[in-house]
Amino acid sequence: MSQLRTVQVLGGGAGSSARVSSLAAGLVARGVQVTVCAPAGSGHAHGLPAAGTRFVAVPRRSDPAAVAALRTACAGADIVHAHGLHAAVRAGIALSGRGTPLVVTWHTRAHAEGARGRLLRMLERKAARAAAVVLGTSWELVDRARRRGARDARLAPAAVPASRVTGSPDDGKVRAELGAFGRPLLVSVAQRDHDALLDAVRGWRTLDPAPLLAVVGEAHRTGALSRRIAAEGLPVVLAGGPEDIGDLLAAADIAVLSGRGDGGPLLAHEALRLGIPLVAARTDGLPELVGDAAELVPPGDAEALSEAVVRLLADPGRRQRLAEAGRAQAAGWPTEDDTIAHVLSVYDELAAPVAAG
Repeated sequence: MSQLRTVQVLGGGAGSSARVSSLAAGLVARGVQVTVCAPAGSGHAHGLPAAGTRFVAVPRRSDPAAVAALRTACAGADIVHAHGLHAAVRAGIALSGRGTPLVVTWHTRAHAEGARGRLLRMLERKAARAAAVVLGTSWELVDRARRRGARDARLAPAAVPASRVTGSPDDGKVRAELGAFGRPLLVSVAQRDHDALLDAVRGWRTLDPAPLLAVVGEAHRTGALSRRIAAEGLPVVLAGGPEDIGDLLAAADIAVLSGRGDGGPLLAHEALRLGIPLVAARTDGLPELVGDAAELVPPGDAEALSEAVVRLLADPGRRQRLAEAGRAQAAGWPTEDDTIAHVLSVYDELAAPVAAG
């Protein structure tokens, strides 16, 4: 495996960036040559490019220039591994006619209705059929890939880095800086369908003291959030980027997830690992991930989300039980070594026929 050359292609989302950072570092440590292709400036907060890897800036587009840049970066690779739907489509186009095996990992499920939903299904078919192997981080994603025509779809152990807490934060200082001193602190991430989250805020802002919600998110996802927060005077603050999730959660009373998106599973991983009670929409493979260690509500149901948070705030015993159950659940998750070993076994399987040929 010491001469194996791989290219990791990603679109720059928080969850996939963190996982690719971990994977790239593990592959390099095992003697694999790794090139990471991602949008310029993306992933640096997650440790990309990892030590020993080559980083190539490739726009998150499918126009001829971007595809040509990706095709050049993939020249000479033994295996190309794309993370996420759009990265998989671009990689499939770039590798067309080359015979280089393509591995695709679906970390989360995208959602859309109407014309966008039809386009999404078309892209999923293109990605699934271009891949030699599709790896899904939940059975829901594996089944979806099979329905879209994947030749080989498998469940893949997916770990996030062992700790994203950047130090030993002073909880009191973090809370004071956010304006949460003497009141409950809730932490969430900016997701595509954020309306349910902000609707839920209106259900708990009448509490005394009113909880403060800190939302972590990349700039392109927080604009609409910021406008609604200001217009309605909601007790919500925008609190940094994905790299801040760990430290904020370490100071939080409850973690909240209202919808779907790349950052959701990442926050769920971190919350359970740190023993922070989690209230989340029942989507994106979360029931499979968290088991009985979280309060799950129907997706898009702001009233149920708000009521679950209010109940937890009033029940310290339940919060403690969820914290303990979360740590126990996290202890059974795959490790980074498990993830890297599984990916290497797939690479070895696919590279062997190419080498023989």
